[in-house]
Amino acid sequence: MKNALKDIRTTRGWSQGDLAERLQVSRQTVNSIENGRYDPSLPLAFAIARTFDRRIEDIFFP
Repeated sequence: MKNALKDIRTTRGWSQGDLAERLQVSRQTVNSIENGRYDPSLPLAFAIARTFDRRIEDIFFP
């Protein structure tokens, strides 16, 4: 699954570690999601969307 997570995160000036802390996951998890090596669980995808005040569809796409 492709995503715009890195662009959205960097627009806010957050590091991967900053986002990981907010989501209560590891920095490696954020890195893997951004690079398309890991598809987040549905609860994590909702948490990401909530963190950025966006819809899941605005962040993740096929």
